[in-house]
Amino acid sequence: MQHRILRGTTAMVVALTCGLPAAAQEVGEDGFLGTLTLTAGKRDIATGSAVALTVVDQEEIEDRQASTVAQLIDSVPGVELINGTTPQGSGINIRGYGANTTYGSDQKVAIQIDGASVGSEELYRIGTQLFTDPFLYRSVEVLRGTIGSFEYGSGIVGGVVKLETKDAGDFTGGVPGFRFGQTLEFGSNGSGFTTSTLLAWQPAERVEFLANYTWRTQDDLTDGSGDTIGNSSFTTPSGLLKGKFTFGQDDEHSITLSHSRTKADDKDVPYDQFATSGGMFGNVDRLTDTRQTAIEYRWNPLGNDLIDFSANLSRADQVIDYSYVPGSSPLEGTPTFAFLESTVNAEQRYVTDKLTLKNTALFTTGAVAHRLKAGVEFIHKERADNTAASAPGGEDHRIAAFLIDEMSIGGWTVTPALRYETSEVSGMNGEGTFENDALMGGLALAYDFGNGFSLFGSAAYTEGLPIIDDLGTSASALYKMGTSEKSHTWEIGASYAGTDVFASGDRLAVRGNFYRTEMWDITSYTASGSTSALLDRVETQGFELEASYGLENGLYADLSGHFGTGREYGAGSDTVWRNTPANTVGLTLGKKWDEALDLSWEVVHATNKRDALGADLEDSTVHNLRATFKPQTGAFRDTEIRVGIENAFDLDYVGHLSSSDRPAPGRTFKVTLSKLF
Repeated sequence: MQHRILRGTTAMVVALTCGLPAAAQEVGEDGFLGTLTLTAGKRDIATGSAVALTVVDQEEIEDRQASTVAQLIDSVPGVELINGTTPQGSGINIRGYGANTTYGSDQKVAIQIDGASVGSEELYRIGTQLFTDPFLYRSVEVLRGTIGSFEYGSGIVGGVVKLETKDAGDFTGGVPGFRFGQTLEFGSNGSGFTTSTLLAWQPAERVEFLANYTWRTQDDLTDGSGDTIGNSSFTTPSGLLKGKFTFGQDDEHSITLSHSRTKADDKDVPYDQFATSGGMFGNVDRLTDTRQTAIEYRWNPLGNDLIDFSANLSRADQVIDYSYVPGSSPLEGTPTFAFLESTVNAEQRYVTDKLTLKNTALFTTGAVAHRLKAGVEFIHKERADNTAASAPGGEDHRIAAFLIDEMSIGGWTVTPALRYETSEVSGMNGEGTFENDALMGGLALAYDFGNGFSLFGSAAYTEGLPIIDDLGTSASALYKMGTSEKSHTWEIGASYAGTDVFASGDRLAVRGNFYRTEMWDITSYTASGSTSALLDRVETQGFELEASYGLENGLYADLSGHFGTGREYGAGSDTVWRNTPANTVGLTLGKKWDEALDLSWEVVHATNKRDALGADLEDSTVHNLRATFKPQTGAFRDTEIRVGIENAFDLDYVGHLSSSDRPAPGRTFKVTLSKLF
């Protein structure tokens, strides 16, 4: 997870300086010698590690011109979006877990913003709670599977999405001064418009402040046939305030404070954001207001490898209020609608406070070099009561401790990991108090042959402890509150990184891995065709591929793919796992002219697709074209011009696991103009 990643020329120079044909070693912020990956395309590939990690950096965030954070990562192998055209509806599914067609989360994908845990509520027919804007972020990390997740939570099967907000130093270059940035973005489909204003101020070398305000809006989109896509318009103002203060001898101490907020006030929109209920719920006026605040202290004394300590205190606070628009449901006035009325008139609020203390120590015992990370977490979640809307109120108190020891000897790296977590969940309606605990962990092995090739494998076990959503007084609820979901995941794979592979000055990086996951004691899914009988088990397996190749003249190619299957068992049923990812392959061909110009063509082909109700969908092949121009000299220096054509051939198709009433957007022309003053 901590393998350092650089791209392009810098990586090649370091590699040649160190005399290695494939990878070099870089001293990270914590003093750890990690693998330096060589790539030449749009995305860096982490090789040499057993953890399946993909990083979408600042350059790619800007290049993709995404309207939602979820759209930034939909090209990562194994990642699917559930109705991903709007901020409120774009749920994230990884390896078949996470968002589904009923809830925005199944607790098996963790999402963090500057360390704050977000997007973990099972709200009925409401999409993701990752409600924010891409312009606020400098990087997004996607960690797939369980083996690298023990630092971040329990019950993680699909993976972890980590977002890091922008820093003032990204724009001031660490030099005292003031920078002003302005970005304007236009989209033809839905008449999209975005303005993002940034102020970065560094009054002294060790003090920096950043403010960002982004306003994004679009009307309803149209699909490839020119038909309107209902409930696809939105307006979302977002803001970010961030400051950092560095002090002490050799700048060994730092304090960072960040606060971000995104808000939307939607009028007369469908309650069902997944569009799978035929409009039976009717329309609502919905206010969504989400805030994330984090303060982090770090102590990393120079020359002391035993101390790299951080304390992160965070709060994630989200409000979703909605009220029914009279006359908008075909069931209004019937007994069925009386049953739904409390669902479509609801006030939801949930707050998660978390304190994470951790330290990374570097030391040796004999011939073994250790990188030992140890930490403890204190988590308190409180949710307002709305039992009638399938969202019981309560409190969830958790304490967790984790230990991860990366041990290196020769070409071998052996990494055992443990996490112990306790929980105490209390209801607000006489459900009682329930206590649970679990010990989970895994083992990762990697071997570096010293010539660019490496092999790796891992085995991991995790448990998802009961949550507030499981509360109730029925026999089923009592069973859920005393049962933790359990899963095993096994992975094996290989990677290669090298230069001068097929031609002088070229660079190649490739990584492939197989995984298999088995989940049992399931409490979050009922069996197919049943409203009460829980699934017995789920089995999923797949192959993930990432590759990047670049020539010295600037030509490059990026390749990614995921191929998988899944089965679910329960109540006598044996059928395809309802959230199994589609089989996808993506290829990007492009050319760079130094730092000034980048032209690329992306093709994404998907097969084995199903809609939200399980019906088969036709295969799809989508083409995207992108151009980035960044003048390096003259009056237009620090200016960036981006032009994109999404779905260039105006294909009419439905995304995997999306409603057939929510087809994908048709051809969209996008233009982004950015200037840093």
